[in-house]
Amino acid sequence: MKKLLTLCLLLLAGATHAQGVMQFSDDNHDFGSVPEGTMATYEFKFKNTGNQPVIIANVQASCGCTTPDWTKTPVLPGKTGIIKAMYNSAGRPGVFNKTVTVTSNATEPSKVLSIKGSVMTKDQMRPTLTPAQLAQSPHLVLDRGTHDFGKLEAGQQPMARFTVKNTGKTELVLGALTSGCYCVGYKNNPAPIAPGQSAVVELLYTQRQLGQVTDVVTLTSNDLSGDAKITLKANIVRDLSGNSMLKESATAVPFK
Repeated sequence: MKKLLTLCLLLLAGATHAQGVMQFSDDNHDFGSVPEGTMATYEFKFKNTGNQPVIIANVQASCGCTTPDWTKTPVLPGKTGIIKAMYNSAGRPGVFNKTVTVTSNATEPSKVLSIKGSVMTKDQMRPTLTPAQLAQSPHLVLDRGTHDFGKLEAGQQPMARFTVKNTGKTELVLGALTSGCYCVGYKNNPAPIAPGQSAVVELLYTQRQLGQVTDVVTLTSNDLSGDAKITLKANIVRDLSGNSMLKESATAVPFK
């Protein structure tokens, strides 16, 4: 009876200690100087040194500027997994210090990883770059630099399409749009553009100021040679209906 009780206790103790262990090679990363417009990305690698699979339930970033990704399948004992942290530096010059929190079934159920660095404008970075680094940069080329919407009614949200080509040697990543009017945005988040490839970028325009308007938009990217400029023009009127009426049998009807 005593031997049976001892065996049960040993089995219970073994079950209690059966758990996965996430052993990280490092839990913080310093990017150093990051050119504005780039997506600073780092992979935190870990090994499961426990005796049960590790399952990551969620990874939560400390801000919307950091996007996490992680190994979605169970990490078996002795195997490795990753936690990826991607910081969008577009429009964010200066020092950054962000965290991602990993929630899992491991012995340490909540693990905090950190990334930091200093985002520098391209004007700040350019003197420090070698010709080889500049040669390896992606290069953004627009099919045109101006779009005229013509006459628009206040409250309309027209769209302008631009073709962007990457004539550089590495992947082109488009960043934030900035303008003095805060009235321009992407219709959809643009995907990275491979070297030698082109993509159509759709911009939505929500200018409400009446009259002839001209807005200069800066299109940021990881092109180290500089950011692209787009000029949007429009004639904003209060109501277009008065300009689109025809007289038909002495009755005003909308233009079709």
